[in-house]
Amino acid sequence: MAKRTSRQSPEDQNILDKLRSFFGGMPPKGDPGRRKFHFSFWYFLMALLALSIIHDYFTASQIDTIPYSEFKRYVVEEKVQKLSLKPQQITGILKEDKQGRKDRPFVTVRVEDPELVKLLDAQKIDYKGHYESKWLAAVLSWVLPLAFFIIVWRFLIGRMAGGPQGVLSLGKARAKIYADREVGVTFKDVAGIDEARQELEEIVEFLKTPEKFTRLGGKIPKGVLLVGAPGTGKTLLAKAVAGESGVPFFSISGSEFVEMFVGVGAARVRDLFAQAKEQAPCIIFVDELDALGKARGMSPMGGHDEREQTLNQLLVEMDGFDATAGVIIMAATNRPEILDPALLRAGRFDRNVAIDRPDLRGREAILKVHTKGVKLGPDVDLAKVAALTPGFVGADLANLVNEAALLSARRDENSVGMAEFQDAIDRIIGGLEKKNRMMNEKEKHIVAYHESGHALVAMNVPTADPVNKVSIIPRGIAALGYTQQLPTEDRYLMTREELLDRLCVLLGGRVAEEIIFKDISTGAQNDLQRATDIARSMVTEYGMSEKLGLVTYTREKRPLFLNTGIAPAKEYSEKTAQEIDAEVSRLMEECHQRVRTILNEKREHLEIISQTLLEKETILGDELRELLG
Repeated sequence: MAKRTSRQSPEDQNILDKLRSFFGGMPPKGDPGRRKFHFSFWYFLMALLALSIIHDYFTASQIDTIPYSEFKRYVVEEKVQKLSLKPQQITGILKEDKQGRKDRPFVTVRVEDPELVKLLDAQKIDYKGHYESKWLAAVLSWVLPLAFFIIVWRFLIGRMAGGPQGVLSLGKARAKIYADREVGVTFKDVAGIDEARQELEEIVEFLKTPEKFTRLGGKIPKGVLLVGAPGTGKTLLAKAVAGESGVPFFSISGSEFVEMFVGVGAARVRDLFAQAKEQAPCIIFVDELDALGKARGMSPMGGHDEREQTLNQLLVEMDGFDATAGVIIMAATNRPEILDPALLRAGRFDRNVAIDRPDLRGREAILKVHTKGVKLGPDVDLAKVAALTPGFVGADLANLVNEAALLSARRDENSVGMAEFQDAIDRIIGGLEKKNRMMNEKEKHIVAYHESGHALVAMNVPTADPVNKVSIIPRGIAALGYTQQLPTEDRYLMTREELLDRLCVLLGGRVAEEIIFKDISTGAQNDLQRATDIARSMVTEYGMSEKLGLVTYTREKRPLFLNTGIAPAKEYSEKTAQEIDAEVSRLMEECHQRVRTILNEKREHLEIISQTLLEKETILGDELRELLG
């Protein structure tokens, strides 16, 4: 038997929508403008007050209130009828009042008058007595205040317990639940991390067609851990999995489990998994897992603090999770080295997906995604922009596109050009351009020769990256100028010769000051620090010292994806430390003499570059190569 469905015409639907809008109702289901209506006790009080005012207004205009003396006069004149005698008042109907209106109801205050009944009998007026029961007033006198306090109490308790931030909802998980259409992210929005995306596309297939894998005896993975540097797209990948699979998506941060009250975190873990089982198949995504899953025993309070209880409950829930329930746990962290080993074992987080910084082609693909809604100029070459941004992650590239668009709008351009991308890169890397920072002529000459020394050495050592721009415009807090080099390709290994050439480029500015001014300034502080770090790493980490041999003198204890700036502990003798210091100094001095030789031989070029910088303040790489022939 076929179902009979009712359909509304567009005209009828339009009328319904207008009626809803007029009466303040909610939009129909599925309408993005649909909003929830929250009852408030104050709304009830205001409505009750308005009704009482309206009632008093209309009733007061229909019933006349007259003095008692006037009432007796009307009785004598036989102008009243149908009287009702009450203990406090007398009501009735006037046959005709002073204005000549007929059959008007009236009310008057009753006065102690023993002759009233005799007068009414003498005038043959119909009257009746009215007895008012006091029990109703007595009951209402204590029922109404009690009801009022009960309503207020329930309202306050509801506000305290309602929502994830309520005082009485400590044991409730604060996960935000998104439907598939609310996530709005698919794998089309993910670029530059193809290997990780392919790994997670299989997770989507697990959720969509689990029978394809279970028919052969396989089990769906319980957990997927996304590991990578900040901004590489871990959360974006998790949302893409939810958007592609079309299942509910529970999103929560690791720090939201732990409170100051004992047992709250474990209760929230239990509540989260209970909700997930009811919504299965679904995805639970825990962002910043290291806030919750730090290795046990690291706390100074011992093994019974609240965070460890929460972690224990998470381990129990993940271990006891039914693999066929269709619930997959995803987590993201940039500090996997501090996670508890029990959390990383097979059976809990079965898969670890490493998300690395994008390479040259990956950065270009990410830029294409972020520039879809941006009007680009004809001169924009995204491949060149990608080459100018080595080390940038997805979040950095998104910020770069936004900065370029804002710069273009500030300049009243019709599109975003390559110049805006160049300026945005300079702003992100070097800082804000300080146009109002005035340098005296001596400082300006020092900075010009300093940057010229960097550029000239970079052009005369065999393995250095090509120079893309030289500028003496101050940027950021302390940068008075900069030399930008453009890598021709992504590099994952560095040879000894390349490291030595990089040392020479860093020392080029300091040596140029020595040759030209016969003096040195503080402008080379950052260059010397970076050069010393490279030289010390060559000696202590890479085994590139012939004197000390193939030995590494540091044990890597730093986080994998975070640079804390904390030096590793020293694990060698004082004699070895002296030899290491001597080797570092020898490497620095050899590069120092090599740079001095290059700049003395190319002093004419050094003068040309410096004078051009003093005139133009900025020289692009092609202009520099053309300038030097």
